[in-house]
Amino acid sequence: MKARILWIEGKRADSPTFVPALRKKEYTVDVVSTGNAALEQLSSLDPDLAVVNAASLRTSGKRICRQLREKLNGLPIVVIIGPDQPDSDDGCANAFLKLPFTARKLLNRIQPLLPGDGEHLLHVGLIRLDTERRRVRCQGREARLTPRLAQLLQILMEHPGAVVERAQLFRQVWKTEYTEDTRTLDVHISWLREALEEDPRHPQFLKTIRGVGYRLDASS
Repeated sequence: MKARILWIEGKRADSPTFVPALRKKEYTVDVVSTGNAALEQLSSLDPDLAVVNAASLRTSGKRICRQLREKLNGLPIVVIIGPDQPDSDDGCANAFLKLPFTARKLLNRIQPLLPGDGEHLLHVGLIRLDTERRRVRCQGREARLTPRLAQLLQILMEHPGAVVERAQLFRQVWKTEYTEDTRTLDVHISWLREALEEDPRHPQFLKTIRGVGYRLDASS
């Protein structure tokens, strides 16, 4: 599955929307018509990138960008401005596109800001793992993982809602049948919880099934 884009565009945009072109490239695009609607849905959608069509909103887009940054720090933002609007240099957006432009130019501008292509992006519930860059995003938090942590999370994500036995994790991640070193696995699970959970001591996603293994409840 490819990345998720939050598209903020007024209902009476003068220029043609680029949303169909993005969806044709298999991106998930959630469209809202106001900045307030974007802020209300930001946490539940947890997008990889936001596009603010400031030209259609009859604004500079600065206020919306600042509010998006305050609520979801690190979110890449692209702002579309009209031909007579000046570019901003206050750092509120990662990129500006001045109308008119082509869908190809839009794709070229947003692709470097996205986590990866569909081949390397695992998306289960609220958790997205870029296996190539070893980056995980969950509810607005982003973390870079070690190769072993990324592999461990990938295995759990490939079995959402199912209990993965400790022996299987040792076999696939550590390439060993020796399962007595419980401390090693427990420490790695705690590091994953630091990356995923808002409160690692009371995990919402990565659950311990005592005496058996672990279960990833990614849709919690």
